Amino acid sequence: MLMRTDPFRDLDRLAQAVFGTPAQPAMMPMDAYRDGDTFVVRLDVPGIDPGSIDLTVERNVLTVHAERTRPDPQAERIAAEVSHGLFSRQLFLGDSLDVDHLTADYTDGVLTLRLPVAERAKPRRIEVQHTGGTRSVEAATS
Repeated sequence: MLMRTDPFRDLDRLAQAVFGTPAQPAMMPMDAYRDGDTFVVRLDVPGIDPGSIDLTVERNVLTVHAERTRPDPQAERIAAEVSHGLFSRQLFLGDSLDVDHLTADYTDGVLTLRLPVAERAKPRRIEVQHTGGTRSVEAATS
């Protein structure tokens, strides 16, 4: 699994702080790891309305969009360290993942995505025939 990174993210955050509006959707901090036959992706998105989360998969690209609104946009802000507005993240998924069985859960401000490894990509045993009999050989496929 390959993840897109944005080297201009800090510049965009500075522009948002100075001008008040983001040049592009903010990024979501993420952890990704493999747990047995499942890839797990955890995105930190505290304060997001779960109804605003939009997940789409097109070919091998998983896109996550979400929005955090300001609690009271008319109030005078004393400090403004929490990002508001649109958040977006794209993940490039390998062919070995089964996107048809992707699951998503939003709990305690963390969006957890689980992507199982496709059956065709799991290691399997293949019988090798030879004149002296048969023997098993383990084949790893990706």
